[in-house]
Amino acid sequence: MAQTTSRDVARLRLGAAGAAVTVATVLTNALAYVVPMLGARRLSAAELGALATVLALAAIAAVPGFGLQIAVAAHRARSGAHGTGRLGLRTAAVTAGVTLAAAPALTVALRLPLALTLLLAATTFATVLSGRWLGELQGDQRFLRLAAAMVVVAVGRYGGLVVGLLLGQGPELCLLLATLTGLLALPLLARLASPAAYPRPADPATSGPTAGDPAGTSAAPITGTALGARQVMTACGATLAMLTISYADLILARQLLPADASGAYAVGAVLTKGALWAPQVVTLLVLPRLAQGDRRARLVALALILACGAVLVVSSAIGGELAFRLVGGADYLHLAGTAPMFAAVGALYAVVFMLVNDRVATGARWPAAPLWLATAGLAAGAALLAPRTVTGVLICSLTAAALAAVVMAGLVFGRDDADVRGTRPSP
Repeated sequence: MAQTTSRDVARLRLGAAGAAVTVATVLTNALAYVVPMLGARRLSAAELGALATVLALAAIAAVPGFGLQIAVAAHRARSGAHGTGRLGLRTAAVTAGVTLAAAPALTVALRLPLALTLLLAATTFATVLSGRWLGELQGDQRFLRLAAAMVVVAVGRYGGLVVGLLLGQGPELCLLLATLTGLLALPLLARLASPAAYPRPADPATSGPTAGDPAGTSAAPITGTALGARQVMTACGATLAMLTISYADLILARQLLPADASGAYAVGAVLTKGALWAPQVVTLLVLPRLAQGDRRARLVALALILACGAVLVVSSAIGGELAFRLVGGADYLHLAGTAPMFAAVGALYAVVFMLVNDRVATGARWPAAPLWLATAGLAAGAALLAPRTVTGVLICSLTAAALAAVVMAGLVFGRDDADVRGTRPSP
């Protein structure tokens, strides 16, 4: 009875942590949306275009930070609290250096002020380096502190921009303020991730269930393994592949469809993004368990993501007109019948992304190779086979997502079969 009670308490704690991370994600997205909304009201069209372009570049430059977070989280969960400071600093410095070296070319090619592209390198350094501490908190399953750290990162990344826009300043000063707030956030992140501030969860193999291990089934950390640049590069490549395939259909629609149709596709793609990102908190919470080879945790996470996707697809089928009215207005109601297809694409990619994270966490080689192949297949199918309509591109996108999900599931669960047969050692 006592064991059951402790598990219930652990599950409640994990549920609270999941809720906290969800709230942090919502706040992060809200701040990200506030910036263009304020910019549209406070800046001229030329200034807004320049700021929006730099922010898009910043999102691309931040990919190594997400890769660093995944690699550090998997390493901490699998191998314990080995030092990651130098590697995190090198990753941030190299990314910022590349961005700085590209500043003159970006200035000329995109017609941007040089000050903006130079500041982009500084903001990139802070954003990428923050991935180190986020990864440590995630890997240690300190999810409440991870939620707090996510808010700190969001405020550091967007807070200066919001303040600058509210004060009526131009893009250069706004980005300077964002650089300062981003750098000032780093010491607070280090404090949140400090082992002295919050001890690492006890080994569940000897201490029973914890808040991050409600069933007490995780494997004990394997000590002595160093985190290297290869693992970070692998995680960065996987992150880039996920980002690429999630936007590939939008880019193809822009390239292949008339302007009005591509705009309509962009409205429908909002449903795709909603179905994709809604269950991502599950992937974030389960990653440490995936790194420890916990198959039960993977099955539970997969079931939750599938259930969330099913609910969103059914809801889109029932309320397609309402969804398009809310997202784009009455001009797009004729696309209501495609709403469940848009949602299904996002739901399938949510499954794919969780499985990609599983392969990254368990040290698989080329974990995102199926995504690059799916992206190439999507581009070829849309360009050569599909009708030049919203539905034509959407069918290609849905097919690519479904095939990617099947292939990724085969790789992940095929690995389990290989482990059971003893044909290769478990990660």
